[in-house]
Amino acid sequence: MVWRLKVGQQWVWVYLLLEFQSEPDVWMALRMLVYVGLLSQHLVRQGELHQGLLPPVVPIVLYNGAAPWQAATDVADCYGPSLPGLEPYRPRLLYHLVDEARLKLHPMAEMRNLAEALFRLERSRTPADIAQVLGALGSVLQGENMQPLRRTITLWVRMLLRRKAPKANMQEIESINNLLESNAMLEQTIERWFDEATQKGLQQGLQQGLQEGRQEGRQEGRQEGRQEGLAKAVALQVQLRFGTVPAWAQARLDEATEAQLIAWTGAILTATSLPELFGA
Repeated sequence: MVWRLKVGQQWVWVYLLLEFQSEPDVWMALRMLVYVGLLSQHLVRQGELHQGLLPPVVPIVLYNGAAPWQAATDVADCYGPSLPGLEPYRPRLLYHLVDEARLKLHPMAEMRNLAEALFRLERSRTPADIAQVLGALGSVLQGENMQPLRRTITLWVRMLLRRKAPKANMQEIESINNLLESNAMLEQTIERWFDEATQKGLQQGLQQGLQEGRQEGRQEGRQEGRQEGLAKAVALQVQLRFGTVPAWAQARLDEATEAQLIAWTGAILTATSLPELFGA
């Protein structure tokens, strides 16, 4: 991606080297060193130079995984210590990490810029949140000059909705011409997609858990196997609805009676948080 910035009366060209990651990579800094080198060679071959020198290249890693990113952001940290005389030859290259899950967004509801709106969409958990950000995007992307970017963002939003509600009606998602608008009908439609996806996921989780329970029950006793199957079903439902099951919630599931487990399979459809579900 190439940006042109005006600093005073001077225009400055900046190359942004973007790498998208869904999982941590301990050798990410080394990869970025290689990418920057290859891009620089390409710019030299193409003659994309300013006064005989290369333009600035900023390596950026966009990470949307759940686990914290702990890999080195400077390639120098990928090399072990050596003799003092060799230290000046240790390669050095920093990349900028954007960790979406731990990004501190502005507390105000208004969108300050397009990048913040996209990050808010990635982290949206409810249909109302998604509809609000889509409306804000639609307000920003007005005018004839914004139409190419608006079309690109719309395609990305469709992919986002398919990822967040994979069991929803894909044809209906594709049929909506203007997703970047704020209205009650769109919010209700998105809410229905999420409800359909949640219901299907919960049903599949319950069936999977009960099936595992039946198999274990034949080996260790029907009652014990059924209870373990119910616990696994609820755990899978919790994971589909709220994400990773924390240790305290797993402990509640392990200690629960069959009656409690059955009650939770119904309560999870309306619970808004894990503490509310388990009464914590």
